Amino acid sequence: MNRRQILQRSIPLAFLAALLYGVMATGAFAKDDDDGMAFSREWLRLQAQMLAQSPYVAPDSRLPAWIANLDWDAYQSIRFKADESLWKEDNLPFQARLFHLGLFFKHPIKINEVVDGIARPVHYSPELFEFGSKLKVPKKPGDLGFAGFRVHAKEDFERDMFAFLGASYFRAVGRTKQYGLSARGLAVDTGLNRPEEFPEFTTFWLERPKADSDSVTLHALMDSRSVTGAYTFVVSPGDTTVMQVESHLFPRKAIERIGIAPLTAMFQHGENDKRMSDDFRPEIHDSDGLALWTGNNEWIWRPLVNPPHMHVNSFYDENPRGFGLLQRDRDFDHYQDDGAYYDRRPSLWIEPIGAWGPGSVQLIEIPTADETFDNIVAFWNPAAPVVPGQELSFQYRMFWGSTPPRQSSAAQVISTRIGVGGIPGQKKTIPARKFVVDFSGGRLEQLGKDAKVVPVISASHGTITAEAARPIKELNGWRCNFDLIPDGREPVNLRLYLKDEQGALTETWLYQWTPN
Repeated sequence: MNRRQILQRSIPLAFLAALLYGVMATGAFAKDDDDGMAFSREWLRLQAQMLAQSPYVAPDSRLPAWIANLDWDAYQSIRFKADESLWKEDNLPFQARLFHLGLFFKHPIKINEVVDGIARPVHYSPELFEFGSKLKVPKKPGDLGFAGFRVHAKEDFERDMFAFLGASYFRAVGRTKQYGLSARGLAVDTGLNRPEEFPEFTTFWLERPKADSDSVTLHALMDSRSVTGAYTFVVSPGDTTVMQVESHLFPRKAIERIGIAPLTAMFQHGENDKRMSDDFRPEIHDSDGLALWTGNNEWIWRPLVNPPHMHVNSFYDENPRGFGLLQRDRDFDHYQDDGAYYDRRPSLWIEPIGAWGPGSVQLIEIPTADETFDNIVAFWNPAAPVVPGQELSFQYRMFWGSTPPRQSSAAQVISTRIGVGGIPGQKKTIPARKFVVDFSGGRLEQLGKDAKVVPVISASHGTITAEAARPIKELNGWRCNFDLIPDGREPVNLRLYLKDEQGALTETWLYQWTPN
């Protein structure tokens, strides 16, 4: 299965928008007389370590006949009885509900509840579902397992705070309660010239929260052909949902490209890239750029593109301070979508805990003509080789919300536009492309119109001409424009920032432009 297929089959955007906001899911929960066993983070870490020493066993995707071939409508008819939510009877600040197997979700996962350090299994039962009139449910279907789960917080028990569903995918919402981009536990061999590998969370342990808890804790066991892993997530709701993640990875074999804290989003077209813009909506994307805060304290903004062929870019760093896929543009008028509400999609910021050493933030951009395909991936790739027998441990925080918790004090890029080069009204004698980049914030807001602001621009090849910077009152910021005269058909890497006599005024704008 290639990346496109698994994204289409596991969590297409339109599907999750309906599924995660619907009243689907499930939960048949542990009884007090179930056999329990002691559980701890260290026990889980040892389980992952031992699992890595045994041959990989692929999950069984054969489902019972009555759910094996459900279509969209039949699967949508399966509805969870909300009164059966885990922790609802105890009136706790969080509730958990489980997703049913079927349609795209064919690998059963195991769910356990942890109470006072003792884990007990969560059992499947058809009594916890409404299946619709067309589905014929066996009287004794057996313990099928589940496809995933979602968690609700007391501030809004009607809508999800976060959900895990499909492979190691999960997503969360912030203040807007709108799902958007996804995250994964791990990426393996993404962007190489062969199908990538999709590790799966096979078992979860959900800790029962206390009556006064302001966070919920869960643990997961990961398994795949190349690697196993033990994960802990501590999730706190709010205007920004915060996840603190601890992961321990145990490779079964050498891995050419491993992705830590991988993010997955969709970018079909935007103000900078109209290649696939035959749509009444001016922009269609979950995220509009990759933001980087490097180990040497440089802030970088890289607008996303929908390229004609796959692009893989590496941003080398040591001990990164943060990175994320952001949706900076929050203006409804720029999207005109009253169904998907792209202006409400959350940004996702990754903040490493501790020193991650040398490596690179890698950005993979894949061509797409359809907004239901996630075509953007970003992750941290350590420089050190990944070989069997070692343990790789990482801790980080994930911030899901409208505004990242860390931002540069310098001016930020607020828009990137590209068009034909030259001067309007004059004959175009040399093929050129015009780039217009707007900045706002920082010291730029205090500068007068006569301030000496200088654009610093470089290109990997080609010629830069007609560069200029000037204040734009309507933007409460400054605009920089320049022309690029290409000298071939290879992609051109561009770099830009504005400065004055005191130094840099803006974050660094990076762009990769591909000639038609």
